[in-house]
Amino acid sequence: MNEGAVGRPAHLVGAAALLTLVACSPATVTLEAPDLTAEAARSCQALVVALPETVADQARRDVAPADVLGAAWGDPAIELVCGVGSPDAFDRTSTCTTVNDVDWFIPEEQLDEQGDLTMTVVNREQYVEVRMPAEHWPPADTLADLADAVKQTLPSTGTCY
Repeated sequence: MNEGAVGRPAHLVGAAALLTLVACSPATVTLEAPDLTAEAARSCQALVVALPETVADQARRDVAPADVLGAAWGDPAIELVCGVGSPDAFDRTSTCTTVNDVDWFIPEEQLDEQGDLTMTVVNREQYVEVRMPAEHWPPADTLADLADAVKQTLPSTGTCY
């Protein structure tokens, strides 16, 4: 019999190593999927395909359900969902943050607290919500890393004032 570390059979050592790897891997991130029209689903699918593998130096993670049009990166996860509704507090007079030609609505009280953020792409064919835990503060890298995919896939419908 082949023996591994400290006289244990090699197949048990390999199984223990695999279990350790699985136990240390971040779990799948569950996202809430909005109801989308066929057109919105096509736009959001194009965005999801174009999203980068890393955001704010965090690796992409698996998401569930499998058909959700979103993505996640890091642990705790930065979560993106495409096709959400307009943020409750957003209107034509709201202040926006524009990063690389993409307008984002971020509630001012969240910026003041420097805690968890809910940032929403506005003035595009679809609203895209990004939830960023405080551990990934500041949001500049996250917004910059997502901008190219948004610009490539979701046409602009206006600008912030």
